[in-house]
Amino acid sequence: MTLLLPIPLMRILRHLCLLACLGVGGDALAQDWAKARLEKSPRHLEWVTVRHGDREVRCWVAYPEVKEKATAVVVIHEIFGLTDWVRGVADQLAEAGYIAIAPDLLSGSGPKGGGTESLGGPDGARSKIGSLPPDQITADLKAAVTYVQGLPACNGKVAVSGFCWGGSQTFRFVANHPGIKVRSSGSTAATMRGSTPPSPSLRPS
Repeated sequence: MTLLLPIPLMRILRHLCLLACLGVGGDALAQDWAKARLEKSPRHLEWVTVRHGDREVRCWVAYPEVKEKATAVVVIHEIFGLTDWVRGVADQLAEAGYIAIAPDLLSGSGPKGGGTESLGGPDGARSKIGSLPPDQITADLKAAVTYVQGLPACNGKVAVSGFCWGGSQTFRFVANHPGIKVRSSGSTAATMRGSTPPSPSLRPS
């Protein structure tokens, strides 16, 4: 199956995929570099809370410095959770002209209802991420897509990309979200560095 994206976005995602394959996502030096880059970013970056049902999902949103409406990219994080590196990926996508939203799928999994930031680092995130209910992940991602599509700055087009664990979740999300089309116009899906999930998890919810 061929997944088509605008050429500039494909180039960016390939570059970021290479970094993920080199294992930089969970590396402490990569986190320091990403945090420093974020602090110097001239773009509008913000935390938002996306709600669906009785669940709240903390999301990081990065906006491009463009006048026209932009395509959005949902960034699905690695097994390490929503790290500074993933937030930096969102900022790099915004630098290239895309709205990027990175949901923390570990929202509510930490102490006192916290997310990735409350789990004490990569090991803590890894210990929790395998127990996330598949239907909850799908609902969280659907809520993120709905939120970003509704932004005044969005042109209605949404791409979905994941790294490592997030790559597998991209496959599964496409199977569970009829609004994501595998084509170059309209909403588009892409996967980066992820294994194909077992067939039962690919079945629509």
